[in-house]
Amino acid sequence: MNTDLIQKYNIAGPRYTSYPTVPFWNKEGIEYDNWVNSTIKSFNESNQTEGISIYIHLPFCENLCTFCGCHKRITKQHSVEEPYIDTVLKEWDLYCDLFDSTPRIKEIHLGGGTPTFFSPENIEKLISGILAKAEKCDGFEFSFEAHPNNTTKEHLQSFYDLGFRRNSFGVQDYDPKVQKTINRIQPFEKVEEVTNWSKEIGYTSISQDLVFGLPHQTKESIINTINLTKALKPDRIAFYSYAHVPWIKGVGQRGYDENDLPSAEEKRVLYETGKQMLDELGYVEIGMDHFALETDSMYKAMENKTLHRNFMGYSASKTQLMVGLGMSSISDSWYAFAQNAKTVEEYTALVNDGLIPIFRGHELTEEDLVIRKHILNIMCHFETSWENDEMKFPELNECLNRLTEMEQDGLVEINETGLKLPESARPFVRNICMAFDLQLIRNKPTTRIFSMTI
Repeated sequence: MNTDLIQKYNIAGPRYTSYPTVPFWNKEGIEYDNWVNSTIKSFNESNQTEGISIYIHLPFCENLCTFCGCHKRITKQHSVEEPYIDTVLKEWDLYCDLFDSTPRIKEIHLGGGTPTFFSPENIEKLISGILAKAEKCDGFEFSFEAHPNNTTKEHLQSFYDLGFRRNSFGVQDYDPKVQKTINRIQPFEKVEEVTNWSKEIGYTSISQDLVFGLPHQTKESIINTINLTKALKPDRIAFYSYAHVPWIKGVGQRGYDENDLPSAEEKRVLYETGKQMLDELGYVEIGMDHFALETDSMYKAMENKTLHRNFMGYSASKTQLMVGLGMSSISDSWYAFAQNAKTVEEYTALVNDGLIPIFRGHELTEEDLVIRKHILNIMCHFETSWENDEMKFPELNECLNRLTEMEQDGLVEINETGLKLPESARPFVRNICMAFDLQLIRNKPTTRIFSMTI
């Protein structure tokens, strides 16, 4: 990898789990009734054809992992479980009251926090409560994130019995110094145990999260981590770039400073080393940060051009409506976004008052919708087209002009009706999306709000 290009393009930029990205949502937010109407419209358009997705945020963790950028609540008091689940089910009731037919669920994903903080009994209460008012689509996919240290065989069996066939274990890095710094002490033997249990029970897709760019991480630690991962051969691997944003995430990431982090060039070596090893093991790069075996549904989705990206990350199937349940969850009706209250107390109070607990959101304009399609195409398929008039917009030529230098550097190929990225340019996909990001261009931040792109 050309280190000059790394230095040139390693700038702060969005990760594009949405467009517009959250910092550029309308400052006035979204009117409650407008969000409700947008949800109803999207449900009526898509429920019978493709179903809906549900993301459930389970925010509790027993310990703070200092690298983490998620919304969480640190506690060892498991008495919080049942009241929280009761509130989530009340919120689901509020959404079901909007719908004039039974919801058909295509996807459920449990994120956190630590979903396996919750007991198997309470997870069963949660999922059974959701499904009591819904039907499952053919080919539904239920998945959950898990911490290997507190995931029991009973957890895995209970999830499986509820219809879950995919799980994702947070590994990050096996180096003891890195683990101590990020407060994530996690022996390989625990990851091996939960992986073997998952295979024994019958899970069809097992994923592991690895992170590069962590404090004190070296090329040797990446090699060791992937060599250990090799023995377990998960179906998917998310190989994430660590986002160092202490000005947003506060106390956790302030436990170390930028002097403890790999430089931009060192971080790129970590990525290239990991990517090469994953390639040699038979993993194919999917979108940004994700790798999958050719037998996995995510690889097949990429091949069939059905890969989708939303606030849950990459998904092997698309739904127009994604309902986010739980504290801080973000919902997406395609026409609008809405985020729930960020604290358990505010979230609970709003739901108990009979309100869908949103506190901010954004209604997409016609321009937003067109740009969103282009950015989704680039992030999922590494190409986009404006051959059809519906994909054209007045500033298109200006966006393409912003890519002139990247085209000269061999990072994008542009013709009269579209563009595509060569494989070597995939690490720069966020930079290319930024050329289309009219919200970012018009409202350039005066303070640092995004992580570095490379």
